[in-house]
This record gives sequence, structure tokens and C-alpha cells, in this order.
Amino acid sequence: MTQRKGFTLVEIMIVVAIIALLAAIAIPSFMKSRADSRQSACINNLRLMDHAKQQLATASQSMADSYVPTMSEIAPFIKGMSASDTGTMICRQGGSYSVNAITSNPTCTYTGHVLTNDSK
Repeated sequence: MTQRKGFTLVEIMIVVAIIALLAAIAIPSFMKSRADSRQSACINNLRLMDHAKQQLATASQSMADSYVPTMSEIAPFIKGMSASDTGTMICRQGGSYSVNAITSNPTCTYTGHVLTNDSK
């Protein structure tokens, strides 16, 4: 009786099918987790922008509530940013930010990335 060496084609195909099944189950959840983390990062950026707007308004008390500051005006109130370094806050899913007036929340153009009063 001879000893066989290696695996048969059927055994290899079963292993490949099991790996493919596991990948089919895991990949959608990884994609959802990635999208959720990008949304959280975007909402956190919106929160930082809102807090920086409030600090700017407090620092210059003559500012009207309807005034719309620029990113370079609020950048010094965000840790690690300077007035010339306004491009570091980006939406990871391709949206763009609008600072908006002092009394309103900043917004992102990407659907679902919304800063609500509950998330402040």
C-alpha cells in the first residue's frame, strides 16, 4: 500500500469554497464599519468646527450672530491647525464643509453627515 502525498483536487476545492464563504460574510461588515468610522470622523470634524466658531464669537464679542466666519478665522481655535493650514479638515467620503453662521451648525455635503444638537 502506497502513501499518498499532497491533497486531492476535491479537498483543495472545499477549502477554497470555505474561504470564499467566510470572505463573503466578512467583507460587507468591514465595508459598513469603514463607512461608519468615516461618518463619525466627519461628524467629529463638524463638532470641532462648531466649537471653534463659538470660541471665535466669544473672543470677538462685537461679532453678529449672522456672521459667517471662514476656515482661516476658526483654524487657530482648533488644536494643531493654523490660519494657513485649513485643508487638513476633510470629509473622508468626499463631502465638503460649510462653516455657516455663528448660530447655525456647520454642514457637510455628504448625505448622512449631519451635526445635530444631540451629537454636540
